Amino acid sequence: MTLRLRYVAGVSPSKWLRVWNDLRPELPLEAIVVGEAEQLVALGAGDADIAFVRLPVDTEGLHAVALWEELAVVVLPKEHPLAGAESLTLADLEGEATAPVQADAAMTIELVAAGSGHAIVPHSVARLHRRKDVVAIPVTDAPATQISLVWRRDRDDADIQEFVAVVRGRGAKSSRGSADDPPPMKAAKAAKLAAAERRAAAAKSGTGKKGGGKGGRPAPRTGAGAKQRSRRRGR
Repeated sequence: MTLRLRYVAGVSPSKWLRVWNDLRPELPLEAIVVGEAEQLVALGAGDADIAFVRLPVDTEGLHAVALWEELAVVVLPKEHPLAGAESLTLADLEGEATAPVQADAAMTIELVAAGSGHAIVPHSVARLHRRKDVVAIPVTDAPATQISLVWRRDRDDADIQEFVAVVRGRGAKSSRGSADDPPPMKAAKAAKLAAAERRAAAAKSGTGKKGGGKGGRPAPRTGAGAKQRSRRRGR
């Protein structure tokens, strides 16, 4: 017997799988990634017990627990005039060509890299398909996407409740949710985190250093103020 999990691309369930394997070694967890178009197919057919999905989906007949919001980013070729921006708005992208959306997000980003246009995708998807020839920039006013954990109401047993509790980091009795649960991360906060990631990556690669001094230190001060300080120090 196994607990069958399906998850949409961009979700990384490995940490929960490790906890589950330690907690319930007698009940293996089968985890399979699925495309967004098929994220409820196995669940509806009875071939899966629980799923991480990206909303919107039809949740009729399902229990659903909201987990987190995903920031929207625009993927652009590295040479694009807007590629150096820390963040953008939808208005900034007006008039820009849009890459044809493919069933596989990796192929959509491949078309972006080839110069077919830009693509707006969840930040997690952009990170999953990261390439050296494209950049991902937060779009501050684009709608965020929501990741939820869902399972069938007629398949609501102790094993599923225990896995939901593992994901939420809470006791099994509170796994369906309560008023004191922290809200999902807001898009504005996620945008700040994404911008910080970009600055850190630029600094690591040497492109984000400021000032003219060696090793990124500010250049020595010159002029009258510097001369006065030198005289006070006896130089």
